Amino acid sequence: MDLHDLTFLVVGATFAVYIGIAIWARAGSTKEFYVAGGGIKSWQNGMATGADWMSAASFISMAGLIAFKGYDASVYLMGWTGGYVLLAMLLAPYLRKFGKFTVPEFIGDRFYSQGARLTAVGCLITASITYVIGQMKGIGVAFSRFLEVDFTTGLFIGMGIVFIYAVLGGMKGITYTQIAQYVVLIFAYTVPAIFISLNLTDSVLPQIGLGSAMNDGSGTFMLDRLNQTVTDLGFASYTIQQGSTMNMFMLTLSLMIGTAGLPHVIVRFFTVPKVADARSSAGWALFFIALLYTTAPAVGAMARYNLTTTIQNGEVGVVEANIEYAERPQWFKNWEKTGLLKFEDKNGDGRIQYYNDKNKEFAAKAEAEWGWKGNEMVKIDRDIMVLANPEIAQLPNWVIALVAAGGLAAALSTAAGLLLAISSSISHDLLKSVFMPNISEKSELMAGRVAMSGAILVAGYLGMNPPGFAAQVVALAFGLAASSIFPALMMGIFYKRSNNIGAVAGMLVGILSTLIYIFMYKGWFFVPGTASLPDNPANWFLGISPGSFGALGALLNFVTNYVVSNMTAPPPEHIQQLVEDIRIPRGSGEATGH
Repeated sequence: MDLHDLTFLVVGATFAVYIGIAIWARAGSTKEFYVAGGGIKSWQNGMATGADWMSAASFISMAGLIAFKGYDASVYLMGWTGGYVLLAMLLAPYLRKFGKFTVPEFIGDRFYSQGARLTAVGCLITASITYVIGQMKGIGVAFSRFLEVDFTTGLFIGMGIVFIYAVLGGMKGITYTQIAQYVVLIFAYTVPAIFISLNLTDSVLPQIGLGSAMNDGSGTFMLDRLNQTVTDLGFASYTIQQGSTMNMFMLTLSLMIGTAGLPHVIVRFFTVPKVADARSSAGWALFFIALLYTTAPAVGAMARYNLTTTIQNGEVGVVEANIEYAERPQWFKNWEKTGLLKFEDKNGDGRIQYYNDKNKEFAAKAEAEWGWKGNEMVKIDRDIMVLANPEIAQLPNWVIALVAAGGLAAALSTAAGLLLAISSSISHDLLKSVFMPNISEKSELMAGRVAMSGAILVAGYLGMNPPGFAAQVVALAFGLAASSIFPALMMGIFYKRSNNIGAVAGMLVGILSTLIYIFMYKGWFFVPGTASLPDNPANWFLGISPGSFGALGALLNFVTNYVVSNMTAPPPEHIQQLVEDIRIPRGSGEATGH
């Protein structure tokens, strides 16, 4: 069976399973739609959380960033995993003890204010929409390649799949679907990594293969060979830090506290029966996530090596070694169809020259000695690396088809969780709790499904023109969650003096400062005559990139909340007692949503 047919068979079979589960586990009540009925076992919830967490950014884009940025991309590994430790220790058990459906509901009740609830809804929707844009980018990349259509068509198809099982099943359907998706994505990620590690180093475990010697008899270690390969082409050394230490620290911190403040992750801990199960779920989630995250560095490094040597097709730095465009490998032709890989014959010699033309010294040498006139690989979308890697390594067709299914599972699972967080904030926190308190359960359930449908359309539209690679867009979303939601939750749980005015002021200062900073460098200003600043380190405040500013936004949130709360009246006595009760997470009632 050829690759095209096999891919359709494998991907189609997984979709049939997802949709079948959604029908079987269709939500029949608001409790099932919002928190899956509250009866999910901790290991099941941990696996579903792992799938929810390992999005297109983790599966598709993170290894792509590692492939091209090397050492500097390690911040994504540290930040995203470290955030789960914060979530498990500082938030999950206490929020489960509170026992409500949504994060805005906790904030509204803790800060005894509909204004605080509405502010939290605004922050949640802003962060979640930004996050889901990254998922839609990943969905479009995966569908466009493996259905052999353009990116926009692939995105529309993915939107339709998400609509079917997310809108139908709610949290109950999404939870059981995500368990199946985790199994698919973890096999899809690790199996090709094992194959490629064996091909290059004879090591079965990619984690060990990354630090092992090449199996060509040279005795050269994998990372040493990769460093030599990329530096010979004028690129920076793969294993040496290039960016500033300050920015790496701030980005790691932003990703960590953003992880702990993401509503679609937090709500997963409302689906288990007890507080102890919430803690256990976090432990299981870390285990399931670690299986992929410890493999990602090897996947990224080996993908970069395979890409470079395949395009060069011989000894690095020798013009005769560059391949004829007409003889380019099949994987190259496949990805050209998507528009995510582009070649431009700048010197008209019919060959592919791939090197760093921004390195002036190397570029001058290449032009003088070999006639190269600039890097002719004018576009290599980093998000294609994981999906293209098995093809580049010439692995069996069934492995390539499995990777396609895994990439789609990763993007679809997280998109569904995010869309549910958005829809529940609209239907439950806005309609039920503020504007239509007497709405029937049936009408609220319908409102949730309508809201999710609208969110799919908005996210799909924005996903067609994302402001960066999937992982970069997700980093912006984490910054927004870090600067707005996480400080409000922390102050709500651990500082009794924090009041409604302080919470609202803190959230607004945090998210607005972060949004303005992002807009300054991403070209999103809509004020006539206002120009964005060039997005480079020379213009960043204290060398902090837009994706890293969330940590500073969080600090502004904490300080504002503390100062304003201490300048205004303290919370009522019963609210302070509520905080005391939350901080002693011994047992809890079921999640009621009331």
